[in-house]
Amino acid sequence: MAEKKKYSYGKELTKGFLRENPVLRLVLGTCPTLATSTSVVNGVGMGIAATIVLICSNIAISALRKVIPAKARIPAYIVVIASFVTIVQMLVKAFVPALDESLGVFLPLIVVNCIILGRAEAFASKNPVLVSAVDGLGMGIGFTAALFCMGAVREILGAGTFLAGIDTMIGGFVDLKGFTGFDFTETLANLKLAPMTVFILPAGGFFTFGVIMALANRLADRKGMPKAELRGCEGCPHAAVCGRSECAEAPADRKEADAQ
Repeated sequence: MAEKKKYSYGKELTKGFLRENPVLRLVLGTCPTLATSTSVVNGVGMGIAATIVLICSNIAISALRKVIPAKARIPAYIVVIASFVTIVQMLVKAFVPALDESLGVFLPLIVVNCIILGRAEAFASKNPVLVSAVDGLGMGIGFTAALFCMGAVREILGAGTFLAGIDTMIGGFVDLKGFTGFDFTETLANLKLAPMTVFILPAGGFFTFGVIMALANRLADRKGMPKAELRGCEGCPHAAVCGRSECAEAPADRKEADAQ
């Protein structure tokens, strides 16, 4: 009888914070990261929505991992993920309509977020339900933290505000006593300064992303963390033409093609 594998739930939870942060270390989900991190509220809203989908889809896919045929796994994963994204989008529309309007098309595009599909393929499809749920939570927290950091830098430097619009996100659930965020524009005007608008433009997003990624990797190196890699890359739509033939989990047909 095969020995049951033991899991460290603490390690599975915290690996997504820095060691395998999906945005800063695995470089996944770059498109929504750059598009929704123009402010803290937008970034955190996207992060929370993605985290809910991550946890739910990991649980469902892990529970069905022995039922889903190997050849149909990617379409099956997308159907599962799309179902949860639809539920989350309906909830956001109902309870936080301002956030739904702000995120726009990027909320339904969580369906094709490579972080969620990547965790489904690389982890949830190979591990039990509980540990898959913990993995989804850890990766979601790491994703949200990266969006928060980028959103804070871009909003403060690019718009001269911080937490602007927070009343539209949680004002209906928490009494903020009229708090609508911090506004530094008047202080800057008194100093004859103005926000650097470039930071809320795409160019500023790429610059901020690069700087924060460099800092995260430097911190990981100083802590002696190994190079982060996303295993199970056969789930990637480009796997058939990828040059990573050394990957032990590469499909047999890809290995044959590489050999030829």
